Amino acid sequence: MRNADNYFVRGSAIVVNLGVDAVHIAQEPRKGIPPLSSTILRECTVEQADALVLLRTDDDVPVAPIVDEPGWRLLGDLLAQAPQQGEGTSFPRDTPLWRSPQDDAGTISFDPAYVLKQTQLPEREQQFQIKVNLWFAPAGTDCAIHDRHDFIEVHTQVHGLGSMQKFSAQDHAALYEDLRMSPGYTTPDPFCVQESDGSYRYPWHQYRADTDCVWLAVEYHAIAR
Repeated sequence: MRNADNYFVRGSAIVVNLGVDAVHIAQEPRKGIPPLSSTILRECTVEQADALVLLRTDDDVPVAPIVDEPGWRLLGDLLAQAPQQGEGTSFPRDTPLWRSPQDDAGTISFDPAYVLKQTQLPEREQQFQIKVNLWFAPAGTDCAIHDRHDFIEVHTQVHGLGSMQKFSAQDHAALYEDLRMSPGYTTPDPFCVQESDGSYRYPWHQYRADTDCVWLAVEYHAIAR
């Protein structure tokens, strides 16, 4: 959803703020959804927002059949056709990790160094294409430790319980941070920093599914000038 203006959220929904400004809710005291963050809203009004994603789930319905929906693919099959976005040939092809079709959610302008908290004031804005897709993994899945992406990303838990994990090496024994994720939770701040050449440096990290899980990936791809 783009350019929301006094949008009323009927029922209950996970609301993800894709923008870099806070999204305010018409309640007192006047608070909002921070940039690149999310919450669960129920029967209330979002005053204004540049870009939102609304997700509705039913916890009583098994989530695993979602991979039978049109366009869902096992990531190993996708990478067998063409390595994508940093996983490369090291990704274990038999990992039970599925991806939905990826949608474009419009463009946005921001200073990546400011958004990544590497500078106190915005200076040089860039334009980014926002891409979103869902992932599914069954309970107990380690979704592969990796450290390469050519975009800025955040993740929002949609169904089930899981975690985003950081490692000091490509080794499960090197775990140093375990961010527990339940529905409506978005990882606080992107994991990466921007290098001097404009690339992004990530720690070794992975998603782990404690139960059958669905989560949303939001990617910000720099548009070449």
